[in-house]
Amino acid sequence: MTLRLRRAACTAVLALAGLGLTTLPALAGAAPEPHDGGQTDLGLAAALPALIDPLKRSATRTESTDPNQTKVLVKGRTRKARTVVRIKGWVVRRDKWVVLKKVRSKRHRYATRVALGKVGATKLKAKPRKERAQAIAITDSCGVRPVKADGTLWSCTFSDEFEGNALDRAKWLPQTAGYTTGDATNFACYRDDPANVSVAGGTLRLTLTEGETKPCPGLRDAPTRFSSGSVSTYRLFSQRYGRFEARTRNTDASVSGLHEAFWLWPDDRFVDVTKWPTSGEIDVAETYSRYPNLVVPFLHTKWDALGPLPGVNTAWHCAASRGVYNTYVLEWAPKKIEIFVNGKLCLRNTSGDQAFQEPYIIAFTQGIGGAQNEYSDATPLPATYEVDYIRVWN
Repeated sequence: MTLRLRRAACTAVLALAGLGLTTLPALAGAAPEPHDGGQTDLGLAAALPALIDPLKRSATRTESTDPNQTKVLVKGRTRKARTVVRIKGWVVRRDKWVVLKKVRSKRHRYATRVALGKVGATKLKAKPRKERAQAIAITDSCGVRPVKADGTLWSCTFSDEFEGNALDRAKWLPQTAGYTTGDATNFACYRDDPANVSVAGGTLRLTLTEGETKPCPGLRDAPTRFSSGSVSTYRLFSQRYGRFEARTRNTDASVSGLHEAFWLWPDDRFVDVTKWPTSGEIDVAETYSRYPNLVVPFLHTKWDALGPLPGVNTAWHCAASRGVYNTYVLEWAPKKIEIFVNGKLCLRNTSGDQAFQEPYIIAFTQGIGGAQNEYSDATPLPATYEVDYIRVWN
């Protein structure tokens, strides 16, 4: 597909080939077909085994601290009116608790700022004299800060909990400009309309609806009775590398016709996106109503010329039921990309492809299905893709 984003005097054309069911040929009973475009790396096929790490994940802690990992405010209550409270920090590289500070409570309360930067503490506890230790929960704008593999903490760079009753236009740009999804017979226009893009009940709601037949100017001039919603951080936020986490829920269905995606696209201020797929695309999580217990990640690059490569640029074994919330995490480093579904490793790629060395924007899309996941009269409408939150760290 081709996705066009238009804002003020600028127009960017994005290719969303990740929303094509060519990523699922084996599940549909057909032979794999290579994607159009891109250059074949003749040395890649021979190198494929070296690109795949064993599917395992080291244990990580998810504790909270302050945004800058310098000083945090620690406060609480004690049973005695005046007693000494020892503030301890867990230091991963030492594998032990370290006393960071001592403070005396007054009238059963204590409050102090504790420096973390020098020791790199990743969680805190307070131990009043002769009392049980109290866990200290300290959060930043992303909430709990996860711990990296090297023992340091991720730092929040972008988040949205979708509170209130309106989309934050300082963070999100709704898709317009006549972009369509589906096939030649049944397709939907993406519109900036409350029926298709809204915020309510603490979630972003992207809805595929059926209604009055109307023209869909731009990429397709034919009229359609379907419309849907898609938003992105186009020219509002982008980031290279980091941790991207979203919790989403799609419409409960087991028939074909619905397609949802949490995906990243190169920032066109730094990347020539007309060279897609070589320019790159990271589909963290694509879901298809025909496969109600499956989620599919896909990394689009020059590998597209070789088709889907399970374990390298996609995976077909990742479980995620429809109709319930699932949590998706992308951990992206210069030489490694890992995608987790509900805490389980789904895909690891260690190629260090050049396509994944530039800033990317974030997007969420509710689509109408095509190919083997085509719309039918049995497809439930309206269908809504809900996003509970998005959190990004570096």
